[in-house]
Amino acid sequence: MLTILGFAMIATFLVLIMMKKMSPIAALVLIPALFCVFVGKGAKLGDYVIEGVTSLAPTAAMLMFAIVYFGVMIDVGLFDPIVRGILKFAKADPMRIVVGTAILAAIVSLDGDGSTTFMITVSAMYPLYKRLKMSLVVMTGVAAMANGVMNTLPWGGPTARAATALKLDASDIFVPMIPALLVGLLGVFVLSYFLGLRERKRLGVLTLGEVLAEEKVEEKESETVLVGAGSGASGASGASGTDKATGGAGSGTDAEDEDEDEEHFQVLDPNRATLRPKLYWFNALLTVTLLTCMIMEWLPIPVLFLLGAALALTVNFPHIPDQKARLAAHADNVLNVSGMVFAAAVFTGVLQGTGMVDHMARWMVDVIPEGMGPHMALVTGILSLPLTYFMSNDGFYFGVLPVLAEAGAAHGVTPLEMARASLVGQPLHMSSPLVPAVYVLVGMAKVEFGDHTKFVVKWAALTCLIILAAGMLFGII
Repeated sequence: MLTILGFAMIATFLVLIMMKKMSPIAALVLIPALFCVFVGKGAKLGDYVIEGVTSLAPTAAMLMFAIVYFGVMIDVGLFDPIVRGILKFAKADPMRIVVGTAILAAIVSLDGDGSTTFMITVSAMYPLYKRLKMSLVVMTGVAAMANGVMNTLPWGGPTARAATALKLDASDIFVPMIPALLVGLLGVFVLSYFLGLRERKRLGVLTLGEVLAEEKVEEKESETVLVGAGSGASGASGASGTDKATGGAGSGTDAEDEDEDEEHFQVLDPNRATLRPKLYWFNALLTVTLLTCMIMEWLPIPVLFLLGAALALTVNFPHIPDQKARLAAHADNVLNVSGMVFAAAVFTGVLQGTGMVDHMARWMVDVIPEGMGPHMALVTGILSLPLTYFMSNDGFYFGVLPVLAEAGAAHGVTPLEMARASLVGQPLHMSSPLVPAVYVLVGMAKVEFGDHTKFVVKWAALTCLIILAAGMLFGII
């Protein structure tokens, strides 16, 4: 019964948010509360919620201060060179921009933290997507998949959990998986290329000058509307302005004009008052130090970002009114993301507290046919897709993987093979509604979670299967 209710609760949640019948926060709170009553444990709802909130509170704190920290770094201009570099590579070609998104997300993912990756990637790429009217779900989908592949790094979490659960060395699990993971990452880049071609077909290929010309035309048209249609002179002036703008676009084919266009085609205002060019190297060093401390695990991540945010604000904005202004500027993102995390705590608290997760896991293990015993690594790889999507990594690696590993050992499948196979589902896991980082991604990109889910699930699942196929082909799994 608990198994059925568990799957029903997850299915109800996904259907409602994808159909946009409820907001993610409302669905994360109300649906599990209702199912908790169905299970007959409504009296314990408070305990389950408190337990869930307690477990996710450090994550919420980390996200709150990480958003403030990276928001300040964006304000002061730390990422402007990255944005300019991507702009130089991408120009105004949607295909290049999508591929650039995947490359940037993969590189930033080396720090092992999904939230950090999404904050940096969205901060750099969002203005480009908005200015060219590109699909934002393409950006969130590509970033999530690239980060999902890179999330298998030993310091990323899943590999360490698998090693701990099966008492193995993390390097023995990860190093042999590198070829399969590289194939998976290449698959993400290829997919990004084709998604970019689709965007290019929809929008066309523009030069920077043409984008500027189009914006000038729109500005002139809006000015004409404001002045009033009755003024013939204004209409003539608008036409003249349009011709002039179009002429600028045509001359943009010359290298000199293209460089001039690039100077004006700024996705981040190069003259904003918050820039701190004299403190650039201090901010760069602070960020590198912060990420190094995170990777080396010298302090808990929430503490690192708390200290980093306080230091960044104090040094870059020594006056208290300026600090308040920066905090207010990023309050919307902080509230959206932290609110979503605490709402997710209700969902996970009920799912685990009522025992639904345990029953779902045991049911999936029990339905495996006896004849599949010698192929338990393949079974584990396939099961990692739905199981890591519907439950936390902790639940899968510490609750399900040991049971699967025991079944595999009885048929001669080594724990190392099982551990490697368990990593296959991570590209899909990163878009799970139980992963706090995904709310940073969709929140900062201003994308509906349901839209992101509908777009990314099929492509992320394909990426997972590519990694699994490569692992089997190379004899790793």
